[in-house]
Amino acid sequence: MRRTLPDQLDRVPAFHTHVRSRELEAMSQVLDAHPEAARWVLGDLVGRRSSSKGREGMSGEQVLRAMVVKQLGSFSYDELAFHLADSTTYRAFCRIGITQKIPTSKTLQRNIKKVEPLTLERINVLLIEHAIAAEIEDGNKIRVDCTVVETNIHGPSDSSLLVDSVRVLVRLMDRAQEYVEAPFTNHHRRAKRRAIGILHARREEDRVPLYRDLLKVTNKTVSAAERVIAAFTSTYSPQALRHPLIFELFGSLQHYLELARRLVTQAHRRVVLGETVPSSEKLVSIFETHTDIIVKDRRDTLYGHKLCLATGSSGLITDCHVEKGNPADSTLAVGMVERHMERYGHAPQQVCFDGAFASRANFDEIKRLEAGDVVFTKGKAIAVDEMAGDEATFRMLRRFRAGIEATISFLKRCVGWTRCAWRSLRSFTAYAWASVVTANLLQLARHALS
Repeated sequence: MRRTLPDQLDRVPAFHTHVRSRELEAMSQVLDAHPEAARWVLGDLVGRRSSSKGREGMSGEQVLRAMVVKQLGSFSYDELAFHLADSTTYRAFCRIGITQKIPTSKTLQRNIKKVEPLTLERINVLLIEHAIAAEIEDGNKIRVDCTVVETNIHGPSDSSLLVDSVRVLVRLMDRAQEYVEAPFTNHHRRAKRRAIGILHARREEDRVPLYRDLLKVTNKTVSAAERVIAAFTSTYSPQALRHPLIFELFGSLQHYLELARRLVTQAHRRVVLGETVPSSEKLVSIFETHTDIIVKDRRDTLYGHKLCLATGSSGLITDCHVEKGNPADSTLAVGMVERHMERYGHAPQQVCFDGAFASRANFDEIKRLEAGDVVFTKGKAIAVDEMAGDEATFRMLRRFRAGIEATISFLKRCVGWTRCAWRSLRSFTAYAWASVVTANLLQLARHALS
């Protein structure tokens, strides 16, 4: 049984006078003003099932508020479970009664991960509308910038990825022996030794023979996995392969086998043939296959996703978009203005970008959308009076744009935008929006308390 809100609220601890407690109380009041947010979360929790059947589960409101606490403290699920049990303030915020059982870490994870990215995006729009109604934000002035959020992977190298493939395939084939007769040789230790040798080799001439042997070992493991898959298909009928335990194991074997083949081809092209593999064709993790290679300012190489965000004059994050690949900033400017118009019904009167977004085509297109002042910190042959009308307005908007750097820093330091530990692209997007919703709730609370 699921509820948006409890029919009758149990005795809940009271907020106290500490500044953090007062902020949480103000955040709670914002959520109380919009019960539809909890209803949307409830819809994700129950899916197509009836919410009136089954045993009592976490309500939509409790799941949403627990997610906010998790992002606000950058807690793991174990830490979140502990703080909900230990802190009366967090229990008050999450509406967990004094006599109510505290959810376990697994329960919290299972429920929070069900919330869809689109639901969180809708909640963020709701918060911006709340800010507009409270005259905190008007949506007429925005600044846009990009940053990178890393996925939870180790630094990729061809050798480490090949070892990962061998390790995972060996583990899955070992589990498969319970269901089929398909003996194999465990080459994991040999693969690790070759990878360590590659890591410590001083010259390229020393690495190539080690890579050749590592590729040989990986190919042997791939062949063994193919034999295990053939044993499954010959032993079980298609209907029997749909048994939950067999289906999961069989599907995992097929999935990681295909990835191992890609990695063997990738390493052979780069190391043996000496080719340069385009970044769009590279696989940098067998666990987070959606990870993009982001080269930032021709200096740092990051592995994750590029996010483009917009903030208003209040500091609230009005929009956020997870980009595919590593598009140039100059290709994103018009799209962010169009997204703003879709959400808030009008073009901004003032919009500012840094120099990486600048181009005459972008300027002309944004002007065509009836935006007012369009400022790039480096105009690239666009005159100041074209962008802002006069020098004073240009300088003011250039200083205003610099404020988004503080917002990005806050997102990374305080609500987990440095690295996403949730797996899959869908979960990555949900994680990004969960952080945005949390940051905006905190900003609204601080506006209310100021």
